[in-house]
This record gives sequence, structure tokens and C-alpha cells, in this order.
Amino acid sequence: MNGWHDLLSTEQVDQAVQNSAHKTVVFFKHSTRCSISTMAKKRLESLESSELSKADFYYLDLIAHRDVSNYIAEKLHVYHESPQIIVVKNGECTYDASHMEISSRDLIQEVS
Repeated sequence: MNGWHDLLSTEQVDQAVQNSAHKTVVFFKHSTRCSISTMAKKRLESLESSELSKADFYYLDLIAHRDVSNYIAEKLHVYHESPQIIVVKNGECTYDASHMEISSRDLIQEVS
């Protein structure tokens, strides 16, 4: 996904959460085996570069990196779902949405 950082390790999660003290962080947990997740991904791919500049966006292939997905759920005290959007500000989850609730419009409102 253009403008998104690939999330590959728990160390990246820790660094992103720490950085959320200065700039909002968004995690998108995507299952490459799920049609609903593919639909949510397509919605998020429509974000424009001006919108992407409002936060640091991270893409997680949770099939390849299930340990990272589990770590996010544990660290941020959110229930694991897929697909899932998690917004982090000042080290805390301030918003999460999953499945058909994921919308680029709602996400932009949360990061603005």
C-alpha cells in the first residue's frame, strides 16, 4: 500500500507506539485470506497522500506475522480482529474498527 509502512516486528510496534506521542499512528491488520479484509484494504487504498501525511500508517499482513498481530492486541489492550484498524495517540488506542466498520472517511476524522 502506497504511503504505508510494512509492519514486520514487535520492535516496530514498540517504536510506533512511542512515536505516537508526537504523531498519530494507524495500524491496519490485514488477512490475505479474507475477502472482507480485501474489501477493507481497497477502501483504505483510496486515501490520498495529503490524508496519509496526517499520521504514520502501518500495514500488517497478519497471516505472515501473527505474532506481531497478537503483540499489538496485548500491548494496546484491544480484542484481536481481522481486518482491523487501530488508531494510537500518546501510546494509547483511541479508536479501533473491524470488518465492515472500516471506512476511510471515519479513519480520517480520527486522525485529524
